[in-house]
Amino acid sequence: MLATDFPGATWRKSSRSANNCACVEAAVLNDGRVAVRDSKNPDGPALVFTPVEWDAFIVGAQGGEFTRERLAANAETPSLPV
Repeated sequence: MLATDFPGATWRKSSRSANNCACVEAAVLNDGRVAVRDSKNPDGPALVFTPVEWDAFIVGAQGGEFTRERLAANAETPSLPV
């Protein structure tokens, strides 16, 4: 989807973000989903997550699941076939 597919969405970026436009922005959509876009390309593609997916991401981020160290360790561990 494109970010332009969500007219009227209120896009927000972190208050810790510098003003260099190298950020992601998120918007809660009318149906509760969360859209995420690149602030450098506000009319470009947007990823859309269900409320459950977004909440799982936030919990993982708060718990350190996405640190560079954890991501590198996960990359070194082969995945099991599904």
